[in-house]
Amino acid sequence: FNMAQAIRMPLMSDTMTEGKIIQWNKKVGDKVKSDDSLAEVETDKATMDVVGYEDGTLLYIGVEAGKSAKINDIIAIVGKEGEDYKSILEEDKKAGNQNKKEKIPVDKKLSEVRGKNENEEKAIAEGEEKQSEDKPADVGVKAELPDGAKVIRMPLMSDTMTEGKIIQWNKKVGDKVKSDDALAEVETDKATMDVVGYEEGTLLYIGVEAGKAAKINDIIAIVGKAGTDVSAFVEAEKSGTNNSPAKEQDNTKKIEGKQEAAENKAATPQKEQMASNAASDAGGRIKASPLAKKLAAEKGVDISQVPGSGDGGRIVKKDVDSFVPKADQKEVSKKEEAARPPLQPFAAIGQESYEDIPNSQMRKTIARRLGESKYQAPHFYLTMEINMDNAITSRKSINEVSPVKVSFNDLVIKACAMALRLHPAVNSSWMGEFIRQNKHIHIGSAVAVPDGLMVPVIRYADQKSLSQIASDASQLYEKVRNKKIAPEEYSGNTFTISNLGMMDIEQFTAIINPPDSAILAVGAIKERVVKKDEGFGVSNFMKVTLSCDHRSVDGAVGAAFLQTVKGFLENPVTMLV
Repeated sequence: FNMAQAIRMPLMSDTMTEGKIIQWNKKVGDKVKSDDSLAEVETDKATMDVVGYEDGTLLYIGVEAGKSAKINDIIAIVGKEGEDYKSILEEDKKAGNQNKKEKIPVDKKLSEVRGKNENEEKAIAEGEEKQSEDKPADVGVKAELPDGAKVIRMPLMSDTMTEGKIIQWNKKVGDKVKSDDALAEVETDKATMDVVGYEEGTLLYIGVEAGKAAKINDIIAIVGKAGTDVSAFVEAEKSGTNNSPAKEQDNTKKIEGKQEAAENKAATPQKEQMASNAASDAGGRIKASPLAKKLAAEKGVDISQVPGSGDGGRIVKKDVDSFVPKADQKEVSKKEEAARPPLQPFAAIGQESYEDIPNSQMRKTIARRLGESKYQAPHFYLTMEINMDNAITSRKSINEVSPVKVSFNDLVIKACAMALRLHPAVNSSWMGEFIRQNKHIHIGSAVAVPDGLMVPVIRYADQKSLSQIASDASQLYEKVRNKKIAPEEYSGNTFTISNLGMMDIEQFTAIINPPDSAILAVGAIKERVVKKDEGFGVSNFMKVTLSCDHRSVDGAVGAAFLQTVKGFLENPVTMLV
C-alpha cells in the first residue's frame, strides 16, 4: 500500500488565496519528523512555518523557493525512502481537472471562488447578473464592514466539529492584539484549543460570551483600528440582511460540501500549529514562538530552561504548558490531588434534589456518532476466552529488555494488528454502495476522559514492534489526558480496541466506532482453577467480545479473526515471526 502523504499549502488566514515559499528548510532525501518546519511561507499577513505532520523522508518538492502555490496545492510529499509517489500527483491532477469540469452554482459569490481562471469568473458573474434580474431586491439594508476591520470566525478544528464552546476570552474589548495572540480558548468535540485571530489591531467586538457556543463560521470577534464603529455591520449580520458567508455556505453545501470539508480538514491542523510556530527569537540564542514567550512570562517560567520540541529545538506553546521546574516536580502529585473536584453533597434526608449538567461538545458528538452506529449498523457479538499464561510470562521477559514498559493492552493491539493482516475483511468500512477494505492497519485504542471517550490511533500497528506500540500509545494517552492531542492523532482508525480489564470488568460489549466494521471489547484477566496433568492448578483467562457490523463482516469471518487473535496471545512468540 501507499504510505506516502501529500503536504498541501495550508490556509493561514481568512483572506489568503496563495502562499509564497520563502525558503525550504529541508531538501529531497532528508529525514523529517512530524513537527519539523519544512518551509517558510509568506502569506498576505505574515511569514509563517509550514509543518508537515508526517514522519519519513522528503520525497518530492513541488514548489521552488520564490514561487507561489494556491491553497490546498501539493507542495511536498513525505513517505518511505525510495517509495513511488507519482500516483499521488497523477490522482491530484485528475481531481483538479474534474473540479474544473463541474458546474459552479450561480449563487456562489466571486469572493468565495479561489484560484479560478478568468473564464470561470466571467461565467459566475453572468450567472449572478441573471439571478439578480430574476429575483426581487433584498428588503433589508446591507452594512459594509468598516475599512481596516477584520472578522474572526469560529474555525473548523476537527472533521466532526459542528460548533465550538468559548471556555474563556483571553482578551477583552479595547485590548490591543497581535496576529499570533490566542484570543480565546474553545472547547470542541475533541479537545480544548486556542483560537488565533491572525489579525493585528484592537479588539472591537466579541460576539459570543464565555460559556456559550458558536457554529462553524459564525462571527466570534472583530479586530480593527481603535474607535472603529462596527455596530451597523453587527446588526446587519444578526438580522441576516448581509447574507453572511455562513448562510452562503449553507446554500452551496450540498454541491461542494465534501470538497470543502476535505480542504478545511487539511488546512485547520496547519493553522493550529501556526499559532505556536509563528516566529523564532531574532537573536538566535533562544528559539521560541511569541506565544510561548508570552505564556512563559505569564507563568513566571525561565524560558531558557524549557526544552524545545519544535524544529531545531524551537520552544512552542505545548513545551511551556508541560514544563515543570525541577524544584516543583515533587509538588506535582500534591497539586494534582488538590485539583481534584470535591465530592458533591447529596440531598438532605427526605428531600428531592437534582442538577442539570449541560452536555459538553465531546458528549454531544459521542451521543450522535455512537447512536448512528448502533441503530444503522446491525451489530452481532462473538465472545471468546483466551488463556493468558504464556502472555504473562512473555510480557515479563519482554519488559526486562524493552526500553518502555509493555502493557497487556499493547500485546492485544499487536495481536489484533497481526490478525487483521490475515483477515482483511475485518479491516474494512461499510460505504453504502461498496465495502472499503483498508490495506493499512491503524488501531484505535479507546481512552476514558472526564467528558467522555477519545480514541487515539496507533498507525501502521502491524509494522511496529511491541516497544514501539507501547511508546506510541503512552504518548498518545498522555496527550489525551492533557487535551493536547492533534486531530490527525485521533482520526483514521480502521479497527478499535476498548479495554476495561484494568477496572475489573470481566466481560462487556462495545459499540462499533465509525467508520470501522468491528471493535474488540477486552475484559480483565482472571485466575481460575483448572485440571492440569494428574491434579489441579491455576490458570489465567481473559474474555474478549468482538462487535461486528453484519453488513461488511459475516459471523464466520469474525470467528476466524478471533481464533487468530487467540493463537497470537496464547503463544506471543508467533507474533514476532
